[in-house]
Amino acid sequence: MTARTHSLPLPVRLMNLAGEGASWIGLQPIKLGAESLLEKARANTGLSDFGGDEFRGPLGLLIDSLEKEANLSLMGRLVARGDVLRTLENRLRMVELFRRHPEITERPVERPIFVVGPPRTGTTIFHDLLAMDPDIRVPLSWETCYPLPPPEAATFHTDPRIAQVQSDLDRVDALIPEFKKMHPMGAERAQECVAITSHDFASMIYQTQFDVSTYDRWVLDHDMRSALQWHRRFLQVLQWKMPGKRWALKSPQHLWHIQHVHRQYPDALFVQTHRDPVRVLVSMSSLVAELRRLSSNTVSLHEIAKYYAMALAKGYDNTVAYRQSGKLPESQVVDLYFQDFIKDQVGSVGRAYQHFGFDLSDEAASAMQAFLDDNPADKHGKHLYSFADTGMDEQELRELFHHYQSYFDIPSEPVS
Repeated sequence: MTARTHSLPLPVRLMNLAGEGASWIGLQPIKLGAESLLEKARANTGLSDFGGDEFRGPLGLLIDSLEKEANLSLMGRLVARGDVLRTLENRLRMVELFRRHPEITERPVERPIFVVGPPRTGTTIFHDLLAMDPDIRVPLSWETCYPLPPPEAATFHTDPRIAQVQSDLDRVDALIPEFKKMHPMGAERAQECVAITSHDFASMIYQTQFDVSTYDRWVLDHDMRSALQWHRRFLQVLQWKMPGKRWALKSPQHLWHIQHVHRQYPDALFVQTHRDPVRVLVSMSSLVAELRRLSSNTVSLHEIAKYYAMALAKGYDNTVAYRQSGKLPESQVVDLYFQDFIKDQVGSVGRAYQHFGFDLSDEAASAMQAFLDDNPADKHGKHLYSFADTGMDEQELRELFHHYQSYFDIPSEPVS
C-alpha cells in the first residue's frame, strides 16, 4: 500500500507542493551536501575539530541515501538538514569539552543495563520503568538532543532545553498525531541509544525517519567500534555533573550489534525482550510508515515491511548466534517475554533485578506503578493496523524467523 501524505496540515502540504514545483524546474532550496553541512557546523560553533574522520564516510553515505532513496518532501529536507547539522555541532562541542576537561573520560560507566529487543516488544515501557528507580540514570530526550553544556543536578528538571525539546516534540505530535498512540514522546522521557550513536553517524534512527536503505544496510553490518566509543564518552559527559548509581540504556539497534556492545561494556547487563516476530514486523512497519509521512512525499507500507523483514531476520539470527556462542554469561542476561511482561510489568522488573543481584526498593516499585497508572497503553488512543496492509505472506515470514522463534521458544500470536 502506497499512500500520499495527504493528512498533513494544509500549510505543510502547500509548502511541500512548492518544493516539488521547485525541483521540477531544477531548483533545490534546501541543500544536503556533506561538505556544506560540515562548514555550516564549524561556522555556527566557531570550532573545527570533529575528533577524527571515521564519521565522514558514514555521513557521506547517509547524505547520498537521503538524496537518492528517501523521496524527501521539502519538510523532510528541513528535518534531515536540521538533524544532521545539530548532530555535527554537538560533536564539535563535545570534542572541545574533552580537550578542556580530559578527566571526563576517566569516569567509569559500570555495569550498565541494556534493554535489547526489536521494536514493539515492551522495550520502551521497560526502559521507562527503570527510569523511575532513583538509583538508575537514563539518558533523557532533552539531554541527548542538546548535551552541551553538560546537564547539572541543580537544574536538571528546570533546564531551558527541556522546554525547547518539548516544543519540538509537540510540533511532531501536531503534524502526525497518530504517532503518539504508538510511541509517546517527551523531553523528560528516556531516550534510545540510537540518538547517541548518531553522533558517529552509525545509527538506525535515520531508517525509521527516512528511506535510506543503502545506508542502513551498512549500519546493520557495521562493527560499531568507533560509535560505541562515542557512546561511552557521551554517557561520561551526561554523568559528569549529573551522576547516577547505574545507567539503564535501550535500543532495538543492539539486536544487530549485541556482541559489539558487550565488547565495549564487558560488565554490561542485558534484558532481551521477545515477542512473536510476525506481530513485531506488522506493528513496526506501521510505526515507521506513520513517522515517514512527516518527511517523504510517498510512503509504501509494503516496501517498509519487506525491508524490515530482511533486517529483523538478520538481527534475530545475530543474537541467536551470540547467545549460542556462550560469550555472554547467563548471569548477565535476562529473557523477557512480551506476554509475561504485560501481565505483571513491575514484577517483571523485579525478577530482572533479582537475577542481577539488585534489590527493587519499595520506593522504586511504587514509582513504577504510579508511572503505569498515569500512562496506560491507550492513553492517546489505540493505534490500529492490519497484517494484510503489509502485502506479506505469513508462512514465508514464519520460515524466515523460524530459527529465532524456535531457539527462544516464542509463541505465535494471531495476525490480522
